[in-house]
Amino acid sequence: MITLFVFLSSGLFLGWSLGANDAANVFGTAVGTKMIRFRTAALIASLFVILGAVISGAGASHTLGKLGAVNALPGSFTVAFSAGFTVFWMTRLKLPVSTSQAIVGAIIGWNVFSGKETDLTALTKIVSTWVICPLLSAFFSLSLYFLIRFVLRHTKIHILRLDFLTRLALITAGAFGAYSLGANNIANVMGVFIPVSPFPDVSLLGRWQLSSVQMLFLAGGLAISLGILTYSKKVMMTVGNNIFKLSPVTAFVVVLSSSLVLFLFASQGLKLWLESRGLPSFPLVPVSSSQAVVGAVLGIGLAKSGRNIRYAVMGKIGLGWMATPLAAGLLSYILLFIMQNLFLKPVYY
Repeated sequence: MITLFVFLSSGLFLGWSLGANDAANVFGTAVGTKMIRFRTAALIASLFVILGAVISGAGASHTLGKLGAVNALPGSFTVAFSAGFTVFWMTRLKLPVSTSQAIVGAIIGWNVFSGKETDLTALTKIVSTWVICPLLSAFFSLSLYFLIRFVLRHTKIHILRLDFLTRLALITAGAFGAYSLGANNIANVMGVFIPVSPFPDVSLLGRWQLSSVQMLFLAGGLAISLGILTYSKKVMMTVGNNIFKLSPVTAFVVVLSSSLVLFLFASQGLKLWLESRGLPSFPLVPVSSSQAVVGAVLGIGLAKSGRNIRYAVMGKIGLGWMATPLAAGLLSYILLFIMQNLFLKPVYY
């Protein structure tokens, strides 16, 4: 059992890295516009990311499992550590990178090392969201921006009341965003450990049942919240200030738009409801919250004619997105070789 928890530590490290980096995508714009203090944002995000992971985290994990079923605990440890280390270094560079891309790259590194075939259907589905996600988020932010501008122009709201409503809206949207982040991205943190979960099923107060997978997701959610509380401020300021100067109202639009995208790709209930009515649905895939929020910020910039978009910062972030899966895949391959040949631990069966 101790060995299991030692190997699980890399997943917890990946969760910490995700919290340190991706919390910026939930509250970065609110903190950057000084509408919400960092400590308040971090506490709210920490609570709701745990709830999202435990309550709604199962949906997106299935697609990630199809990409590559890591079937040995040392292999799961190495894959998660490679992704976590990659995200950690991108966070050190103050870049809002994609944890989804990091874990996908690390899993493919395991596939190559073990000689397993990569499920191209699952890979295509995941990679397509890397394009769809920012575009959809930009569409939402454009639409919401013009809608809210129309409402504000045709209603007479006192400036003090508008300030109060904006802060309340930012907190509400941030809580929703944190919940969606936990629901969607816990698959990145703990997905590779599902086949070897060390946790038993647990009953709380005789009413609520937590399955072994939910207990696994709870541990991952706690790790994410720790990353938010301890190391997320730098990336929050990059998202909140450096791409495009946002007003409090546009910051709300960005948070809500990116949160909606995360929710769409994580909600099993919504997917079943749409399919039962013959409507098109979204695949349950762990998408990039970084891409969602950057797409939303870019949408706001385009709505304002794109004059003040800082394209140099956008280019730097884009390079980070391209480098993340490549770096994680290469690191995963190298560490798998070391784990198997130096430490004599089987990384696949």
